[in-house]
Amino acid sequence: MFDFPTGLTFHVGNYVSDLVDWLTVHWKTFFDGISNGLLWVFSHFNDFLIWMPWWFFVLVIFLLACQFKSVSSGILFAIFLILIGIFGYWDEMMYTLCLVISSVVISLIIGIPLGIFMAYSKRFEMIAKPILDGMQTMPTFVYLIPALFFFGLGLIPGVLSTIIYALPPVMRLTNLAIRGVPEEVVEASLSFGSSRWQLLTKVQIPQAMPTIMAGINQTTMMALAMVVVASMVGVKGLGLEVLTALGQIDVAKGFEAGISIVFLAIIIDRITLAISNTFQKK
Repeated sequence: MFDFPTGLTFHVGNYVSDLVDWLTVHWKTFFDGISNGLLWVFSHFNDFLIWMPWWFFVLVIFLLACQFKSVSSGILFAIFLILIGIFGYWDEMMYTLCLVISSVVISLIIGIPLGIFMAYSKRFEMIAKPILDGMQTMPTFVYLIPALFFFGLGLIPGVLSTIIYALPPVMRLTNLAIRGVPEEVVEASLSFGSSRWQLLTKVQIPQAMPTIMAGINQTTMMALAMVVVASMVGVKGLGLEVLTALGQIDVAKGFEAGISIVFLAIIIDRITLAISNTFQKK
């Protein structure tokens, strides 16, 4: 009377597993192409960051902070970076930064056009919103399971799971920003003979840029939040140091690696937020 009827049990996960197996066999060339392309981009970008002198990187961050925030913020961010180096995690920080930047760039390339399309198509918006809800609410560990089947252990499943997790904010806020452009402005632009492309590029996107920048900030922070989860499939960087410290119950190592992620998160958040505020003032 009180237990759920066992005869109504139905496992949809079996069909998902069969689909993953079929894709793994028949789409192997496609997934290998994606993997090789991402590895090539990531390895070259990471080599560039590692090659860059540490003092030059600190100087760049200092100048960015001075330009968009204040001199005191620049000094603070420079101290944070130097502390990460003192902890012995400079290369790991660069690897993590490479992972975050690569994931964010791919998320923006995919998310901003799709967000614009959502703003222009109500039907696509109705389809995309439940998918975005699922991407944001589904436990992040679930993303890693099919990614492991398609790409194996290593960097690629970590990057793809990070993209899936970080993509929704920029899509949602781009859609919201384009729809939020005042109708009077749109009608005035059309009345002066603007084409749809001119309306988008010269009116709607500039008007929507502050909200889009807020979406970029949120996407960046969500990508950074995935570094520890991504380390579970073999992605190097600060996340792997935290995971290793957890496995060894090493409080000192865990604190240093964890506070390094916090320092990096503060720097990225404050600079991207300051850039977003700059767009709002224009």
